[in-house]
Amino acid sequence: MKAKKLITLLLVAVFVLVAFAGCAGSSSYKEPEKIVIGCNYELSGAVAQYGQMTMAGIQLAVDEINAAGGINGKQVQLVKVDNKSDNNESKTVATRLATQDKVLAILGPATSGATKATITVSDQYKVPVITCSGTADDVTVSNGKVNAYVFRTCFNDSFQGNVMANFVYNDLKLKKAVVLSDNSNDYSMGLAATFKTVFTKAGGTIAAEENFTAGDKDFSAILTKIKAKDYDVIYLPSYYEEAGLIIKQARAMGINVPICGGDGFDDSKLNEIAGDKNLNNVFFSGHYSSQDTTKVVVDFNKMYKEKTGETPNAFNALGYDLAKFVLQGVKTAGKYTSDDVAKALMNVKDFQGVTGTFTLDANHNPVKSAVVIEFKNGVQKFRARVNP
Repeated sequence: MKAKKLITLLLVAVFVLVAFAGCAGSSSYKEPEKIVIGCNYELSGAVAQYGQMTMAGIQLAVDEINAAGGINGKQVQLVKVDNKSDNNESKTVATRLATQDKVLAILGPATSGATKATITVSDQYKVPVITCSGTADDVTVSNGKVNAYVFRTCFNDSFQGNVMANFVYNDLKLKKAVVLSDNSNDYSMGLAATFKTVFTKAGGTIAAEENFTAGDKDFSAILTKIKAKDYDVIYLPSYYEEAGLIIKQARAMGINVPICGGDGFDDSKLNEIAGDKNLNNVFFSGHYSSQDTTKVVVDFNKMYKEKTGETPNAFNALGYDLAKFVLQGVKTAGKYTSDDVAKALMNVKDFQGVTGTFTLDANHNPVKSAVVIEFKNGVQKFRARVNP
């Protein structure tokens, strides 16, 4: 009899414990007081301009959202951390944001290599990483598999390299290209590979290929080598530091053929390094042009100039769109968890941004247009818009 009573008491105790455990599980989710978003950016180091300019756009968007009441009545808080333009540091920053700061999403980094360094972190902690300027094809897809928690709001290198190859061949009517690429970064090599494939398929020929490394200062040996070649255009997919020096040194050596590149040209530092007088017959593919006359661009330009006193560049616009896009996902996620936000990003349809209207495809890439911009005496001129 005592044994029966003891068994009954034990069963009751187990039932109560299970019930409490169930209640604890159901109440473990707690809505945050603020929407905390991490920013993993190159605020110092070799490509600090990209990170700083993108952050300026992000901050503008968040200030605007907070002034309008926030997201579902909650204010947005940015946690900004400098990855120092270093891929290893980028991974460390992502880990800190995911584990210590408990962010709902990580905006950035700016470059492809730094973004790819965070993939394992995003997978481990189920925190979405969203870049607005990391264009390498394998940022969102690695070895044929979509990276579940990595997204981007800019077009990828395949599209960008395709745009410039067709522009050079069909618009500029140039048929013989020299390709100069930076063998130390994925961005440059990816653009070069796509350009060569598309350009030769169209009927063009690659007269020569040369490589350099980020941080190089003297390009006279490479330029001397190509000067005697038979070509009518140089394709230079590079960031502004090396691109500026190569353009300046090429022009000083009397190499005056058109020089074309990617969105890495889109920074005022290029002007400082190359010199305005050398920035003629120079073209690049970009995400945005301040000379675009569409209403959304005109309104953004006006607002940005009123707030900062400066005309926005592409990274300002990309950062602004990035923050707006991600926070739209947060607004519709249902719960304030990083996993829910990641899923919600794929459900944001026809997002209307300054850099274009887009929806993410199955590979977490936006379907959007690109622009081609021409330099004339150092001044950017809108040349063409290219749709996907």
